Amino acid sequence: MSVVIDPSFDPVPSLTRTVDVRVADAAAVAAAPARACFVPAEGDLPECDCLAGVTRDALAAAGFTGAKNHTLVLPGAQLCVLVGTGSGIETSAVLRDAVAAFTRAARESATLAVDLTGVIAAGIPADEAALAATEGALLARYRFDALKSDPKTVELTDLVLGVAADTDEVKTAQAGVARGLVLARTAALARDLANTPPRHLSAVKFAEVIERLAPEFGLTVEVFDRAALMELGTGGLLGVNAGSVEEPRMIKVSYRPADADGHLALIGKGIMYDSGGISLKPSNAMHAAMKFDMMGAGSAFASMTALRELGVTTAVTSWLMCTDNMPSGSATKLGDVLTMRGGTTVEVKNTDAEGRLVMADGLVLATEDRSVDERRPDAIVDIATLTGAVMGALGTRTAGMLANDDRIATQLQAAADATDENIWRFPLDRRYRDQLKSNVADLSNIGGQYAGVILAALFLDEFVDGTPWGHLDIAGTMQAESDDLWRSVGSTGFGARLLAQFADDFVAPTGE
Repeated sequence: MSVVIDPSFDPVPSLTRTVDVRVADAAAVAAAPARACFVPAEGDLPECDCLAGVTRDALAAAGFTGAKNHTLVLPGAQLCVLVGTGSGIETSAVLRDAVAAFTRAARESATLAVDLTGVIAAGIPADEAALAATEGALLARYRFDALKSDPKTVELTDLVLGVAADTDEVKTAQAGVARGLVLARTAALARDLANTPPRHLSAVKFAEVIERLAPEFGLTVEVFDRAALMELGTGGLLGVNAGSVEEPRMIKVSYRPADADGHLALIGKGIMYDSGGISLKPSNAMHAAMKFDMMGAGSAFASMTALRELGVTTAVTSWLMCTDNMPSGSATKLGDVLTMRGGTTVEVKNTDAEGRLVMADGLVLATEDRSVDERRPDAIVDIATLTGAVMGALGTRTAGMLANDDRIATQLQAAADATDENIWRFPLDRRYRDQLKSNVADLSNIGGQYAGVILAALFLDEFVDGTPWGHLDIAGTMQAESDDLWRSVGSTGFGARLLAQFADDFVAPTGE
């Protein structure tokens, strides 16, 4: 029985939505139908019109203490939302959260206003403040409702950011808005792709979407079908795909600025749906979330759509390794041996450890790439929803990071700090390497019961051939089970903004 899918369905609806974000003076903020008023937990109340005659005792009686990100809506001709800031707005991350809290509280308003003069005066640069406010509002109002017959979300159409008039800060803030719009769109695109149901977004369909979008963002694309993958010898990707009726795809996306000053390779895990294969997952909430198992590829591609607008001067090549992982009579079996690109043989001891198999092929192809200056990339970063172990270690708000080069690790950490997409570095402890030995092949695809995050990274490390490399395990951060400030329910799009920031700031490691 075939299931009919509307061929006109667009898996990336966010790209058709636009928000007018403008920098204006206090009068424009005051005239908006909904505005934020930031209130610290202690000290004098801010000079907001809606607080005229109001005391802290009165606010406390209404249950509002100024605790961080708590809100109180004051109705009136203009909707005023009090947003608690705790000890104050000291960083752009705190501001992003506060604006997101405001946006959620004013969910029925299409036009929002935030006065940034206070936070800029307190020391946050105007561009950083405008960027954080733009991201906070747009990402908090995000919804994937393309498959709902009657969407209820009120779309955000206008955002007014107040900055002192006739100052250099106006132009600086406008630059921050421009960057914030690009990065918010980037995250929304990654969310759209991961939120799309697997029947609506197969590997084949994903490739078609990328081919359609790439020219709009100055990108070129090369798509490899099953026959081409067989010629390349990508045994990992083909082995994972063996149980599926859907064809696999490897999608190579390239960004080539004039006079590139370096070359970065991104590898994205694109398991469009992960049943676990023969090592079938239990039918629980995590199994139902396995449409998100392609979020590494989704975030890697989404990050590339930002590169031209951000003015990135580094050449970037993405290798997106895409298939679903299904059980069937033709599926890879436990004990089967696959031959990766480059000839390494791998014994499959668990078919649910499939991400590292498809990523291995991509890593080898990246090390072989000589498309920029006839030499291999200066660095490789892979991103994958790879292990449940990372969620056990770090929870759902922090991704795992491992690297074979401290310079890459430092740059990834800086990008994470700038975007508030939190990461934590694990040691690439090669003392565990023996656990990946196989009696019949060069490697096993799993190791022992413990150190799962490290063992998965050690497997990938076998395929980078000494190239400076960083690995992001985003399994824990791939989704939000409920609205959480600027992280909307469903896919978080984690990594898209981080990778765009990383590419923009990238400095090629040189020397020892």
